Amino acid sequence: MELLKQLAETPGVPGHEDAIRALTKSELSKVCDSVKTDALGNVIGFRSGKVPRGKRAIGRKVMVVAHMDEIGFMVSYVEEKTGFLRIHPIGGFDPKTLIAQRVMVHGKKKLCGVIGSKPIHIMTPKDRAKLPKLDDLHVDLGLPAKTVTGNVSVGDMVTLEQTFLDLGDCVTVKALDDRVGVYVMLEAMRKLRSHQVDIYAVGSVQEEVGLRGATASAFGVAPDIVIALDVTIACDVPGVSADKKISSLGGGVAIKIMDSSFIASPKLVKKFQQIARRKRIKHQMEILPRGGTDAGGVQRAGGAVAAMTLSIPTRYVHSVVEMAHKKDIQAAIALLVAFLEVAHQGSYEL
Repeated sequence: MELLKQLAETPGVPGHEDAIRALTKSELSKVCDSVKTDALGNVIGFRSGKVPRGKRAIGRKVMVVAHMDEIGFMVSYVEEKTGFLRIHPIGGFDPKTLIAQRVMVHGKKKLCGVIGSKPIHIMTPKDRAKLPKLDDLHVDLGLPAKTVTGNVSVGDMVTLEQTFLDLGDCVTVKALDDRVGVYVMLEAMRKLRSHQVDIYAVGSVQEEVGLRGATASAFGVAPDIVIALDVTIACDVPGVSADKKISSLGGGVAIKIMDSSFIASPKLVKKFQQIARRKRIKHQMEILPRGGTDAGGVQRAGGAVAAMTLSIPTRYVHSVVEMAHKKDIQAAIALLVAFLEVAHQGSYEL
């Protein structure tokens, strides 16, 4: 999983996906007929379907999309006298997961820092009782104010800093959301041998701030079917009842029924279930009460699009220790490949 490690550790918050875009484009170029980047920054790889001699092509286009961006921050204020930074979130954060974390500030040069807060020793009982807010936190670069102000400006990207760790049957790192989806897309394209549909493999941008990249790319691709690849919440942890877990690590790839951004095509859901059973690919069904995926953005923008999401169950989503099971990742790859091989068959209109 060296590629997954490289993808997850590469920085790229919404609107600043340059480094992860370059890596994704490089990898897509190995498995696609052509690759381009659109004006918003989405990377779009195209691979033509091959129809057996004597058979008629149906001209179906399948878009596979995984977002490249990760949650992060921008510098919102630089204190001239102290060099401390204030930061503005880009994407959803739970502030209590941020205290005492390391970050990388991408200014004129990269500067490593830590997220600091008021010590508990001097907090009032009222302060201790309340949950932290982002306004209570700051970034400390450990440098003189003059050095900081000479290298850091308002608007510079700030990313969380956490290296990839192989942990038993699982992997853990920041930005599995959604670099693991990008990884599944790349590996599926690498393993896919024959397909009759035209495939558009899209690394989208700005998903974490409203599915913006996927929505824009849909106008250019105009797909008939969209399969989004993303993480989903695995609440299979102590203190959470079984009916609230959403998905479980090791339970297989999750076939999404709905989330707050879209309702999956019932025919596609049924098709993926049938393939998974026939191929004996471990899977689980998913309903996500809050949160959305690129499938919702493409479905709304592209007109009559049959939409689906394959999810990789992930614990501790939107933190620096996001965790996924290796077998669930492989199941997602296997199921996507199996579908693309037969995507020309059947009708998915309602």
